[in-house]
Amino acid sequence: MAERVKCFVVMGFGKKTDFQSGRVFDLDKSYQYIIKPSAEKAGLDCKRADEIIHSGLIDVPMYEQLLSADVVIADISTSNANAFYELGVRHALRPYSTITIAEDSMVFPFDVTHLAIRKYHHLGDGIDYGEVERMRKVLDDALQTILKSPKNDSPVYTFFTDLEPPVRKEIQRAVAKAAPQAIELAAASKVEIQPINETARELMSKAEAARLDSDFVKASALLTALRVMAPSDPYVTQRLALATYKSKLPDPMHALRNAQSLLKELRPDISTDAETLGLWGAVHKRLWDLGGNRENLETAIYSYEKGFFLRNDYYNGINLAYLYDLRASISNGKEAVADSVLAKRIRSRVLAICDAWLAMDADWGERNKGSDGEPNWVDEDRRRAEEKYWVLATKAEAAEGLGDEGAAQKYFAAAKALNPAIYMVESTETQLTTLKSLLGRTSA
Repeated sequence: MAERVKCFVVMGFGKKTDFQSGRVFDLDKSYQYIIKPSAEKAGLDCKRADEIIHSGLIDVPMYEQLLSADVVIADISTSNANAFYELGVRHALRPYSTITIAEDSMVFPFDVTHLAIRKYHHLGDGIDYGEVERMRKVLDDALQTILKSPKNDSPVYTFFTDLEPPVRKEIQRAVAKAAPQAIELAAASKVEIQPINETARELMSKAEAARLDSDFVKASALLTALRVMAPSDPYVTQRLALATYKSKLPDPMHALRNAQSLLKELRPDISTDAETLGLWGAVHKRLWDLGGNRENLETAIYSYEKGFFLRNDYYNGINLAYLYDLRASISNGKEAVADSVLAKRIRSRVLAICDAWLAMDADWGERNKGSDGEPNWVDEDRRRAEEKYWVLATKAEAAEGLGDEGAAQKYFAAAKALNPAIYMVESTETQLTTLKSLLGRTSA
């Protein structure tokens, strides 16, 4: 059989923040719902970097794909620096068969405004079914045009008409060994990891499954192996930091310090990424619980404040309100009163945010039904159920903080009915118990 035409997709994976707008986009949705289906419909063998089997750093196979892939689709949404760089490499190596797409709210740098950039609308957590169908048609047409009659789409070869694309010599491919810490974690969790036989996407999928099963040691081992392949990807670092402090190995304090070291690479002191700030707040909140160092409490509050006001999200908001009450409990006079008032105001805003999320969730199934009348993307059900749990649990905590214990019990019961992971329920129960104690100490 003839070898299939190869398509390499340049884009980030997981959730990424668009720093110009502060919005967070799940780029996996763009890939799974739009890009890959369109490429496969055109008969292409479509791969993103996290789907390529290799060992060690992704750089070698990534550059090979940028040079040799018959078609490259580059999604430069969120102004992803790596995607921009890889698009530039592709334009330098190949004169044609490169398609550039982006989310329609993106503000484009001057140097790419002359490119043909096909735009689509992303809702953040998902993409509307009608928009998926529209953008698939756009990509279908673009791929058919390229496959039938390719023309220069690289500005390099457009401006330098006498330039010839490079031809490579055969070289031996280096095979990097997995990081020692990945091997140690794998042994501790009794999980067998063979990076040469695992794609980045497979490792991430297994890590997420382990996390949902509350097996944070296994998740840490898998994510550490994944980080060898993608050492500079912030999403991988964020997920590894979460699994690391949740694993509590070798003990809770060391686990938190290790997670702290990982997150420092993402510069939380200057970051505008709400996920990084939320994790930085969570680590320092727990460091306060273990050591009682006031600096850790203030760092946690600052991180949650910044994350909440940047993104207006329920996670940073509900933790911020909790820490305001915590700080009020160890303060006096006007300082304590101010924090108590702020905590109530934040909780009221958080309730509104949660209600808006639940309203969209109720409409989600209707908006995303296929021609057979059934909802699409059923593989997302577990992730949506997890998100819905946290929204309902957040409503429970907000109601408790505002003095409506009946509503708090109702929302928490609805959350537990979703069959969440054990650690999720335990985390909520601990926070609710501590909050009740705090409110007892601070109420008039």
